[in-house]
Amino acid sequence: MPLPTVILPGYLESAIAYRQLEQSLKELGFPTITVPLRRRDWIPTLGGRPVTPILWKLDRTVKQILQECNAAQINLIGHSAGGWISRIYLGEKPYVARGELKPSLWRAHPFVATLIALGTPHISQERWTRSTLDFVNNNYPGAFYQNVRYVCVAGKSIFGARRRGSWLAYSSYQLTCGTGNTWGDGITPIAAAHLEGAENLVIEGVRHSPRSPGTWYGSPEPLKTWAQYLL
Repeated sequence: MPLPTVILPGYLESAIAYRQLEQSLKELGFPTITVPLRRRDWIPTLGGRPVTPILWKLDRTVKQILQECNAAQINLIGHSAGGWISRIYLGEKPYVARGELKPSLWRAHPFVATLIALGTPHISQERWTRSTLDFVNNNYPGAFYQNVRYVCVAGKSIFGARRRGSWLAYSSYQLTCGTGNTWGDGITPIAAAHLEGAENLVIEGVRHSPRSPGTWYGSPEPLKTWAQYLL
């Protein structure tokens, strides 16, 4: 029996954008649910504030599907920022981000069989996100938990350059990994999307967001590449 699967949306994204991906996974036999986020649920996290509200919603969703499916573990799919937020969720170190007084802790790694990160920037030079990402990478470097299968998927569709059509990619790549002239999915450079010790994949022609024109990570062809890692 395939494990139930939870999708955690990317930064400032709502669950609605992942309905087609959710349906595709259900058709493959995976009971799937998306964390029921609305765009306004991200407002408390703006300006580098803690992502704790998102983590609590993720925790409630995971517990819900474990109970509904009478399962011991899930697959967890984190798109974009959802990937590094998921790494906090797995962890055993209290998460006390800037501006918080009370630490939060989830210790969820025993309940996650596979973590698939789609277009996740696992590093950042941007000051608002760097503090939280430093917390993640200092405490849980690479594919940290041996009992969890980490799969990191990068898209290769846009080369960043200071010219029309590539300027957004250039700026985003530079903010993320410090280099604008590199390949990525238009938002996340390949260099930032992989983790040491993980199953690291690069898929040609894939763009970052479910709202991007053309092919993104959840489109039918890319899905075939990474869905085989789900348990």
